[in-house]
Amino acid sequence: MPNLLLRSLSHTASACIFLLLSACSEAPAQSLATAANTPGESHTNLPATIIPAASEQLSFADWRALLRSDAIAAGIEPELFDRAFAGVSPNPEVLAADSSQPEFTRPVWEYLDGAVSPARIARGRSLLAQQRDNLTRIERRYGVDGEILVAIWGLESNFGSNIGNHNVIRSLATLAYQGRRQVFWRSQLLAVLQILQHGDITPERLIGSWAGAMGQTQFMPTTYNQHAVDFDGDGRRDLWNSSTDALASAAHYLQASGWQQGQPWGFEVLLPGDFDYSLADPENRRSLAEWTRLGVKPVNTSMSMASASPATLLLPAGHRGPAFVLLSNFRSILKYNNSTSYALAIGLLADGLRGGAGVHGSWPRSDRQLGRSERIELQTLLAQNGLEPGPADGIIGANTRKAVRAFQQRRGQPADGYPSYELLEQLRNY
Repeated sequence: MPNLLLRSLSHTASACIFLLLSACSEAPAQSLATAANTPGESHTNLPATIIPAASEQLSFADWRALLRSDAIAAGIEPELFDRAFAGVSPNPEVLAADSSQPEFTRPVWEYLDGAVSPARIARGRSLLAQQRDNLTRIERRYGVDGEILVAIWGLESNFGSNIGNHNVIRSLATLAYQGRRQVFWRSQLLAVLQILQHGDITPERLIGSWAGAMGQTQFMPTTYNQHAVDFDGDGRRDLWNSSTDALASAAHYLQASGWQQGQPWGFEVLLPGDFDYSLADPENRRSLAEWTRLGVKPVNTSMSMASASPATLLLPAGHRGPAFVLLSNFRSILKYNNSTSYALAIGLLADGLRGGAGVHGSWPRSDRQLGRSERIELQTLLAQNGLEPGPADGIIGANTRKAVRAFQQRRGQPADGYPSYELLEQLRNY
């Protein structure tokens, strides 16, 4: 979901965090941390009543009564609030999903195998043809090409066939009452009440993901209020039942996120044998012309490297895997969902819809992936060696990759910042 999906909850994960989402050709390819990766977070301007956490002895009924007062003060009709909350109680399954910290995540290549599968590409091409007139009008209005929009549609909801089956009010109420980041969830809950009051959908039909992401493009409520559009002209912003509204809303979101019309998201490149892999850093932006002078060449020779556009280099599986040059539109996709793996999948799926040949380089499929406890150990050992990886939380972000590069440079190894099991073994014996 666009940072929608919990999109970029208040997690500001680095563009290099690989939230390896579970994906297959039959289901949306979304992050395991759904709540942290939904189209852009924004907060609803509502009364600032402090509602104590559940642990501070408020019953759910008392908590709901306080919320009702604030919602009414913000303009929500009492009858609507009562209708939306009729029979609502906390959902233990939602709490379990919110607190889940899986030991293992899928490597990027396994995620891409599902997200950019032949079946998904074939289905996407068929829908691209069916939606061509709508997509042409949307592109004319918002400047975002149809292949990118269909790719988002495919990954977020399997082209509208899987929009979730959770009662959104119940899910958000559960998270606002007992979950982590209760202030964030409360803002989403109040925002969804505004959507109901606007008349876009009824409480009985308001379904979505366990984290409250809604519709065929999985918008969070605050993002919905900012970026959902009624593009089919029926008087409602209906992201559940109108693919036209859903696609146009995704385009509106990307436009607001700085999408550059006519520019690619990026492309795969070849690197020279003596390349300095430490340059593959999201903070190291150089013009395509500069990358060319360093020996970087596009796999697809029709791609121009003469532009002055700033670009970064991505090595999603380290120096033994494929390499990609990323342009500003990649960062726009990251604002939709702050996962590098997700953004890469969107770009590659869009390329596949255009007839692209897929990834040229080989993935290091024999690599053993680090579990969460091993990632924490890696960070702890890096810190013990004075390399400042940040907190030992098992999340491989920019600071951890920087520390890995420093250790690799200390050892005279390719400084790609890739946290491999081999590197963990070296740290254990260092």
